[in-house]
Amino acid sequence: MANHKSALKRIRSNESKRLTNKYQHKTTRNAIKKLRELTDKKEAETMFPSVVSMLDRLAKKNVIHANKAANLKSGLAKHVAAL
Repeated sequence: MANHKSALKRIRSNESKRLTNKYQHKTTRNAIKKLRELTDKKEAETMFPSVVSMLDRLAKKNVIHANKAANLKSGLAKHVAAL
């Protein structure tokens, strides 16, 4: 167990950040699934920017890799265009 005050604080902050990242990542994954299940083009086009925004936020915080975010956005854009 850590003895230093800063190490104990680091453990606390890491845990809270981990939970926040986990929540945001799961929320984004669910949004992606919902977008992929949509069959209405108009509804998909309104939802697409918010999902892209979520992906960009995760990539910016290094929760997911920037290239993975780009690949997901590209695939979703293709899906929306094909509707």
